[in-house]
Amino acid sequence: MSKGWDWKKVKEDIWNRPSEDVYYLLHRWKEKGYKRFLDLGCGMGRHSIFFAENGFHVTGYDLSESGLKILKELAKEKNLNIDIVKGDITSLPFENESYDAILSYHSIYHVDSEGMSKVIEEISRVLKKGGEIFLTLLSKRTYSYTAPDSVVVSENVRLKKEEEGNVFPHFYVNYDDIKNLFKGFQIISIRQIVDYFDEKSSCRYFLLLRK
Repeated sequence: MSKGWDWKKVKEDIWNRPSEDVYYLLHRWKEKGYKRFLDLGCGMGRHSIFFAENGFHVTGYDLSESGLKILKELAKEKNLNIDIVKGDITSLPFENESYDAILSYHSIYHVDSEGMSKVIEEISRVLKKGGEIFLTLLSKRTYSYTAPDSVVVSENVRLKKEEEGNVFPHFYVNYDDIKNLFKGFQIISIRQIVDYFDEKSSCRYFLLLRK
């Protein structure tokens, strides 16, 4: 992303609550003895707060100053020790194999093709061997991939205006793309979920991978 999300313009309450997937991940990663957790593209920090409240050493990482400011205030209010770092997801300022687990929920796909290659390289670099990542990707079945108002950049990339007003690249995949992108990881599970809004669909892949 070339600029951060303006979270002050986002009104939906869903972004203030942990997603249902993370309850399973919390128990899975606790059982594995994982401690160091990276919330990659943390936004306002709903998942950073959740994992910190449950004993993980958390880093919340995002490009958005407005989102990180909200997270900082919440962490202070709840007396939680969260490392809050500003930066681009394609260039992570962390040492090799720094994290046991990484979550990238509705964030990794806001890049172009070059950006996607870089962020996957960075994820592989900072994740410990035997560590896991849970991430979401946009499916080519989603409405915005073929929507008339989307600007075609490449086979995988469209420019799309988001609800808070900024225009971002969006990276879309199918199953073959996923296999090619994540050759260096073991695929533990893949789900494809379609949400319908009127006649439009929002379709995402939910991936759990191990390094």
